Amino acid sequence: MGVMGKFRDNTGVILWILIGSFGLLWVVMDVFDPNALMMGPRSLGSVNGEPISYEEYNSRVQYYSNAYSQQTGQSMTPELRAAYESQVWDEIVSSKLLEQKMDELGITVTDDELLSMVYGENPDPLIRQYFQREDGTIDRFMVQNVLSDEQYSQEAIAIELQLRQKRRQEKLTNYITSGLQVTQAEVEREFTRRNTFAELEYLRFPYSEVDEATIEVSDADVRAYYNANKELYKQEKAYRAQFVRFSTLPTSEDSAVIRQELENLRADFAAAENDSVFLVLQQSTTPFNGVMVDKDEVREEYEAVLAVDEGDVTGVLELGTSAAIIKNVSESRSAIQFAVLSRMYEALPATLNEVGEQADEFQYFAEENNFVDEANRAELSLGSIFATDGNTFISGLGNSQQVLDFLSRADEGDISAPIELSRELVVIQLDEIIEEGYRPLEEVRTQVETAVRTEKRKEVLSAQLNEWLAAHSDLASLAEATDKTVQTVENLSSNSTVLRGAGREPEVIGQVFNLEAGSLSGAVAGESGMYVVFVKSVNAPTLGTASVESYDTIRQELEQSLNNEYLSVWISQLKGEADIVDNRSVLLQ
Repeated sequence: MGVMGKFRDNTGVILWILIGSFGLLWVVMDVFDPNALMMGPRSLGSVNGEPISYEEYNSRVQYYSNAYSQQTGQSMTPELRAAYESQVWDEIVSSKLLEQKMDELGITVTDDELLSMVYGENPDPLIRQYFQREDGTIDRFMVQNVLSDEQYSQEAIAIELQLRQKRRQEKLTNYITSGLQVTQAEVEREFTRRNTFAELEYLRFPYSEVDEATIEVSDADVRAYYNANKELYKQEKAYRAQFVRFSTLPTSEDSAVIRQELENLRADFAAAENDSVFLVLQQSTTPFNGVMVDKDEVREEYEAVLAVDEGDVTGVLELGTSAAIIKNVSESRSAIQFAVLSRMYEALPATLNEVGEQADEFQYFAEENNFVDEANRAELSLGSIFATDGNTFISGLGNSQQVLDFLSRADEGDISAPIELSRELVVIQLDEIIEEGYRPLEEVRTQVETAVRTEKRKEVLSAQLNEWLAAHSDLASLAEATDKTVQTVENLSSNSTVLRGAGREPEVIGQVFNLEAGSLSGAVAGESGMYVVFVKSVNAPTLGTASVESYDTIRQELEQSLNNEYLSVWISQLKGEADIVDNRSVLLQ
C-alpha cells in the first residue's frame, strides 16, 4: 500500500496521549476544512472564557459518525450518536483545559525537536506508521517528498501538527508525573503478591443459617448504623420522571411486506450465478458461507433446503425475528452447500412515520394541557423512571444516554421531544430533581435494616464459632461437631478475589495470606458467611530468581497505573476549578 494510502486509512489514529478517548485528529480536521476557522463563533459553551463553537463540536461528532459508518457499513443509531456526543463534549472540555495549562506553563516544541522526531535515529512512531518499508526501515525519500512537496502540503501540515501536539503533551505528562516514582521495594512486593500461592482447607458458615428469631433490630440500631455509615447512602444528583412509550416494532402488515419481498426474489436468487454477490446486493442479514455441511447437521430451521433440488430455492421460511429463503447451491449424497437470503422483521418507513406523528402529537398536547391527562386521553400507560447523574442506566427503562441528556438539561415539569430507543419512542416529563447529598433514612430504611441484620448475624456466628473453636482445636473435629464438610483449595493466588466453592471473598483471602503455614484461623467474616481456615502451605517466590524482564514489566505496569490514576485526578481537579459553560440544552434542543 502507498504511503498516502496509509495516511488516508489511518487518519483516525490519535496522538492525544493524556486521555484515552482522544482518538481523533481534531486539529488536523481544521487543516483539511479551511472554512472551519472562518465560521462564526456560534458558542455552544466555553472553558475559562474560551468558546466552544457548534462547528467544532459538530465536526468531531461527524468524524465519529463517518468512522462508524466506514467500519460497520451502517449509520449510527440515535442512542449511539448521543453517547458519542457526550464523549465529544468531555473531550473538547478536557483538550481545552490541557491546552490552557500548557500555555500557562510555557510548554513549547522547538523546530529542532520536531526535526529529530522526523529525521532522527529513532523517528517517532507516527513516522514509522506512514513511511516504514516492508523490511522495517524508513523510506527517507518519501518522508522528504511528502514534507517538502507542495502537492502534499495539507498532509505535511497535518503531520507537523500531530507531532508538535504529541511532543507537547509528552512534556506536560513528564511535568505532572515527574515526582511519581515506583520503588524497587514496591516492585518486589508486587512480584511476590502475584506469585504467591497457598493450599488451604476451610469451613463456611453462611449468615443465612442464623435463626431469624434470634435477631432483633430496633429503631435505635437502624439510626446508629445509618449515622455511622452515611457515606454508603450518598447519592449523586438524581431525577424522577414519568413517560409514555410508542412501539416501533414491525406490524403484521410490515412483516407481510418483508415476506412478499423475499417471495419476489426467489426466481432471481435461483438464477443468480454468484450467490455471495447476490446476498450482498440484496443486503441479506445472513452472510454467504460457501461450505459443505453434513445433511444430518443442518440446523432445524434450515432443513427445508433439503427438500428442494440443486439450484432451487425454498419458499419463505419463518425464523422468529426474521424471514428467509434458502437456495440449494450444490449437494452430494451426504452433504449440502446452501445460501440463505434473510431479512429482519423491521417496521417500514410508513409505520415509523405514523408512530412518530403519534408521539409528536402527544408531546404537543401534553405541553398544551397536562401530561397525565393527555396519556389517559390517548389510553397510554404511564411508566416511572429514576436516574442518577452520570449513570446511563435508567431504572424503569434501561440504558439510554439520550434520556440522561434530557433529564440533566431539563427543569422540573419539562417534557421531552420523542426520544428514539431501540424498539420504541418515548416522551418523558421530568417530575423531580433530587440534589446531590445523603439519601434520607426513611428512603433507605429497608437497606439499612438488612445491613444491621447482617451485622447481628456476624456477631451471633462469631460468638458461636469462638465457643466451638475453644472446644475443637482442628478443622476436622470442628467439621464433625458442626456437621460441615471441609473444603480444599489448591494454588490459591494472593492476587485472587474469588474463593473456590464460596464465591467472591477478598477479605477471607486476605486473611489467608496473613496466616503462617500450619495455622488455624479464628472466625473470619466474609461477604456471605463466617469462615474458619486452615493454611496447609504457602509458596512464595524467591526474589533472587526473578528475571530482570519480570521486574521491568511490573515496574512499567505500576508506573503506568500510577500515572493514569494521578492524571485522571489532576484532570478532574482542573475541571472542578474551571469555569465551564454548557449551552447544549439551549442550542441542541
